[in-house]
Amino acid sequence: MRKILIVGAGQSGLQLALGLQSQGYEVTLMSNRTADEIRTGRVMSTQCMFDTALQHERDLGLNFWESQAPKIEGLGVSVAGPESARVIDWVGRLDGYAQSVDQRVKMAGWMDTFAQRGGQLVIHGAAVGDLDYFSRSYDLVLVAAGKGELVSMFGRDASRSPYSEPQRALAVAYVHGLGPRPEHPDFDAVRCNIVPGVGELFVMPTLTTGGRADILFWEGVPGGPLDVFQGVKDPSEHLALTLELMEKFTPWEYARATKVELTDAGGTLAGRYAPTVRNPIGRLPGGGLVLGVADVVVANDPITGQGSNSASKCAAAYLAAIVEQGDRPFDEEWMQGAFDRYWKTAQPVTKWTNAMLAPPPEHVLNLLGAAGQLQPVADRFANGFNDPADFENFFFDPEKASAYLTEVAGA
Repeated sequence: MRKILIVGAGQSGLQLALGLQSQGYEVTLMSNRTADEIRTGRVMSTQCMFDTALQHERDLGLNFWESQAPKIEGLGVSVAGPESARVIDWVGRLDGYAQSVDQRVKMAGWMDTFAQRGGQLVIHGAAVGDLDYFSRSYDLVLVAAGKGELVSMFGRDASRSPYSEPQRALAVAYVHGLGPRPEHPDFDAVRCNIVPGVGELFVMPTLTTGGRADILFWEGVPGGPLDVFQGVKDPSEHLALTLELMEKFTPWEYARATKVELTDAGGTLAGRYAPTVRNPIGRLPGGGLVLGVADVVVANDPITGQGSNSASKCAAAYLAAIVEQGDRPFDEEWMQGAFDRYWKTAQPVTKWTNAMLAPPPEHVLNLLGAAGQLQPVADRFANGFNDPADFENFFFDPEKASAYLTEVAGA
């Protein structure tokens, strides 16, 4: 039985650990926190998972919360104009629903399941020296902990990383008491509100430790009016600031948020990081090799909501690559091949996300505007969040965008 060590108990690390466990591998999982510490800690993300990523969980029988989490059937885009009025406002319907489950709920639940199924769970923060020691006892070591010292083992791939600085300041609040959008009360949708030159506000339904909730998520251009959350430690102050900015920049969203309160004392999060693609193979001082997983090797800005989706897709790609390798060694060539397999889905995400961080060119504004008049355009844009590879066909190139709009208008 092949022995595999996975460091990091997030979406990718746990999904991969449980998947390998179900295939009969002897898996050790290292986490710097217990399930209870995760469950009662701070929120970690703004995960909204679309159909393909959710299907990877279903395939492994890990969709424990599917019946409880809100079914997100649409994705809406609003663009603020002068005087904070909406100049663009539409919602596209998703072919398959999306869902968001607070990672405190999911990761704690999955970790308990891994242990109950006989997995070796080690609660310990790992340093490079620890991995050097452990690597001699395992057939394969995977690093799925996207923060801290271990990430430094994976060199930045400058050819795939156009940004060296954070492009957004991030601020998240989980709330109860948000009202529906009056124009679409009949189904749940993620709302993307674009304030040109200032940033974006995302609003999404989720399932948290206390049941159904909504996430208010500001992405602010660094140095701009939304970049005010650094140093705010008090959760109630964080929420007050979130609402103040909503009232000023997205009054249509603020109108349904006047009665909100935080879900719990751990319901806020703020930070920033530079979007980075790294080389997938890390070298240990003793000569051993480790393979980076998900946002260790491809960390995109959350502006396109792809983080947990990409983590799920990476875990699925690596699981297939490990099983197919059979008893052959997990050498450098295999590691590079496993990453290349994941990069096929990660590359379109990275290209699209980096494009969305820049001011939109005229043809993209035309697409967004046309989606308000042509429902097929709105629907296609919404479904691009599930399959970002489709943006290559109509989004990046002005001629392709024009031809597509002409075709839809003619139909």
